[in-house]
Amino acid sequence: MSTRPNLLLILCHDLGRHLPAYGVATVTCPALDRLASESFVATHAFSTAPQCSPSRASLFTGRYPHCTGMMGLTHCGWDLHPSERHLAGVLREAGYDCALAGIQHETQRPAEMGYELLTSAHTDVAPYHSRLMAHAVADTATAWLADPRRQTRPFYLQVGFEEAHRLPGHPAGGFGFGPDSRAGVMIPAYLQDTPEARQDFADFQGALSVLDRAVGRLLVALANAGLAERTLVVFTTDHGIPFPRAKCSLMDAGLETALLVRGPGITPRRSDALVSNLDLFETVLDLLGVACPRGVQGQSFAGVLRGAADSHRELVFGEMTYHDYFDPRRCVRTRTHKLIANFTVAPFFMDPSQAWQRRTRPRHPVDPALSYHPLLELYDPERDPLEERNLAPDPAAASVLRRLCKTLADWMHSTDDPLLRGVPVSAFHCQALEALGLSGGRAAARGGGSRWGHDND
Repeated sequence: MSTRPNLLLILCHDLGRHLPAYGVATVTCPALDRLASESFVATHAFSTAPQCSPSRASLFTGRYPHCTGMMGLTHCGWDLHPSERHLAGVLREAGYDCALAGIQHETQRPAEMGYELLTSAHTDVAPYHSRLMAHAVADTATAWLADPRRQTRPFYLQVGFEEAHRLPGHPAGGFGFGPDSRAGVMIPAYLQDTPEARQDFADFQGALSVLDRAVGRLLVALANAGLAERTLVVFTTDHGIPFPRAKCSLMDAGLETALLVRGPGITPRRSDALVSNLDLFETVLDLLGVACPRGVQGQSFAGVLRGAADSHRELVFGEMTYHDYFDPRRCVRTRTHKLIANFTVAPFFMDPSQAWQRRTRPRHPVDPALSYHPLLELYDPERDPLEERNLAPDPAAASVLRRLCKTLADWMHSTDDPLLRGVPVSAFHCQALEALGLSGGRAAARGGGSRWGHDND
């Protein structure tokens, strides 16, 4: 029997913190409620990006998206630089059996990352009618956990659920499951509370219920195999919920993530320590006793998980460059303030609803179709948690603004942000040059993704 800790990392889409463990009582998630009661619950965990591929790149490499090459979505041609080290590859070299069940969206080359591919859908660009459902992912993962070999060798199982992503190509921008409003619905205060929004959130909660049942099956399988006591379980998501002013936005609602950690030596408690999903890479390696590769930009918070420390970071950084379109933004958040720098005059927020007729609308700005990014945005998340009052023009906030501008600029320089050199060339730009027989294709940016169109992630 192996004495080294195992790792089960469960990653879902678009959840944010929309769970009872984070105060959303209308969501019915008994399995995740139970897991939260047994776990370290991070109440101030944030992603490095409000979109799938860049955020996941950080989670699995411990590096900022623009440092990994992931400045957009994998199915839009972006990919990790060949030199990037994936968590699975590091653990495989350390003697772990590594496997992926379900979807991933951090690379176009999943077979090269270091894990065995257990399912056929390895990216989440399939149309809604061929979606890899949570129950199918759970079937595969539970069967793998039941294999007797799990008893003799340490393992890393990465389980990727597409839920609760909206379905690409779905005519109503829906979630593909029946609504769940058994306990009502909770509309975040930054959105308008309308009948259409309530239906949208009921459908969202329906997807979360499906996700919860699949997670419950995984945890039961782990216990039935006698592996629970020696397995580190991490449950998290890639970014905020798929609604306006959340996903695809650098507001807290776009960057906030659920993070539950259970396992040997972990003290179950709630913690407001400020953490970034960039930190998970080094943290899990620390907990498993595996050496961390050079060049990692995250910081281990294993001491916080073990109860030896109460605080971690003083600030976190976030970014977006390409998603539906070029919308370069960078931000820094402390306990008391958030600075967002906008590098184009794009619409105030990018719409993540994936529907021509969105059912949910923001409260601010009143007319988003006619509202655009200001140069700088400065918010006080303690006094203004909805981030609706921009303090950047306020003379009373001038000293805070100067300090955070310097902090953000220093970070951009220290990480060699491509925005310092102008507009980063998109993968599609390179592919277009190649299609026309012109020079400068893949030499300018790594291509190879979906060549003639894409679904919004």
